[in-house]
Amino acid sequence: MHGRSIMVLTGSDVLTLLSGMERDVIETVRAAYEAHSGSESSLPPSTFLRFPNDQTNRIIALPAYLGGEFETAGIKWISSFPGNLDQGIDRAAAVIILNSVTTGRPHAMLEGSIISAKRTAASAALAARALHEDHQVRSVGIVGCGPINFEIQRFLLSIFPSIKTLYLYDLSPEHAERFKHTCEETFEGITAEVVADLQALCGTSSLVSLATTAVHPYISDLSGLAPGSTILHVSLRDLVPEIILASDNVVDDVEHVCRAQTSIHLAEQLVGTREFIRCTIADVTRGTAPPKRDTKSITVFSPFGLGVLDLAVAEFVYKRAVKEGKGTLIESFLPESWLQRADETTFRPPSST
Repeated sequence: MHGRSIMVLTGSDVLTLLSGMERDVIETVRAAYEAHSGSESSLPPSTFLRFPNDQTNRIIALPAYLGGEFETAGIKWISSFPGNLDQGIDRAAAVIILNSVTTGRPHAMLEGSIISAKRTAASAALAARALHEDHQVRSVGIVGCGPINFEIQRFLLSIFPSIKTLYLYDLSPEHAERFKHTCEETFEGITAEVVADLQALCGTSSLVSLATTAVHPYISDLSGLAPGSTILHVSLRDLVPEIILASDNVVDDVEHVCRAQTSIHLAEQLVGTREFIRCTIADVTRGTAPPKRDTKSITVFSPFGLGVLDLAVAEFVYKRAVKEGKGTLIESFLPESWLQRADETTFRPPSST
């Protein structure tokens, strides 16, 4: 699309176009990781907009270019306001803009929170598939009973249909109970159980997903976790640096994850090196690094959340929308060229008198 129009895809459009596409989205995320690892991308650091005297709320800009099979550019603008939950609205809201890499002109605007949640979930599921030794997973430990972990379970079930039980922990018992009922109603054959504390959860599963709103590490003891376990450290700031340093660490991008006071960043500050990071997930999926260093260590996957993933999934949605005739095309969204505008109007300077 090289004209003046722009395609608008609402949250309802995005949800419809991604329904039942979990495995396709996982493969899209894998391809995006591998293109990025192969230097077929441009990925400036994410920009965090914070507010004076407010350490909780933030809005993040993630600009990116992704080449390879994608050839797209754009930006995700996503807010995180955890207090929204008390008002009955989602914590996150987002918009994704896709630009032509030929003209630079924006050609699509998509509701971004659904894409963001699903690309995050697909990343976690891809890591679980690549890193977790036991592919007959029977249960998952869940810390943080919100929409991200809900999507992660949907994607985990798409690759591990053997999962039968979810063990849940959340600081809010009400959130945990609501999550339990939602999972049991949504996922056929799944039983969910709320546990009293983190130590109880560690004894239930060898695959654990952390997706919380934590801004400072609070987990300092994982002694109850079985050797060879895998932690999907999606929220990035749950584990104290000492746990990170004692684990087999896989990340999505070393430079990006070593910032913004993530647990990985704090570990780097503690020891002054990044040698404790073994590899990236693309190294594993491309076969240049083994899934685990040894079967006794706990593997921690820490994904910073790369803008190239948002672009890849947004491009996937956009192409499906064009093919299926979904979305709303806004004609003449972009202005005519300045020469055409100049021809159509006459400027009269104000009188000097």
